[in-house]
Amino acid sequence: MTEELVLGLALFAFVSSITPGPNNLMLLASGANFGFRRTLPHMFGISIGHMIMVALMGAGLAQIFSLYPPLQVALKAGAVVYMVWLAWKIAHAAAPEPGQAGGRPLTFLQAAGFQWVNPKAWMMAVTAITAYTPVQTIWTVAIVCVVFASINLPSVGSWTILGQKMAVLLTSRARLVWFNRSMAVLLLASLYPVLRA
Repeated sequence: MTEELVLGLALFAFVSSITPGPNNLMLLASGANFGFRRTLPHMFGISIGHMIMVALMGAGLAQIFSLYPPLQVALKAGAVVYMVWLAWKIAHAAAPEPGQAGGRPLTFLQAAGFQWVNPKAWMMAVTAITAYTPVQTIWTVAIVCVVFASINLPSVGSWTILGQKMAVLLTSRARLVWFNRSMAVLLLASLYPVLRA
């Protein structure tokens, strides 16, 4: 893999990881509701889950989906159902009334599993493998995985920090409810390209 390809991959990883999408919107909400430390498993789940997805794409998973189009339809349906459920969870994540149980952020496994139904994660993984590994060997795929994960984690972490900083503005229950419902609507809006395709 040439130095130019690695630099191009790093730029692609940064731009695709830092821009808004389902993962970053959920981290923004989680940072605001639960803080940075409690959101760490969610962040690591995203980065490691996506790295595993990229590795499997490099191992040939992408060809299976192109050979069996019904799998793509099933994946799309699963993505829509799961993202609607997550939007509902975010919309109802506001601080509980006294005496009620509080919510909790996504776990490592939930966040890692979410990558498989996240349309943006699929686009990122397929593009990283097809555009930046002209010859797919175990080493070129490993380089893509390491570069992507090392850029992805701090990028998604910045959304968690932004959410945590926003928490000072969300000191009343009404503001937190408004914020969470807005994040849920934005998460649902991110499904628009999937439903159009």
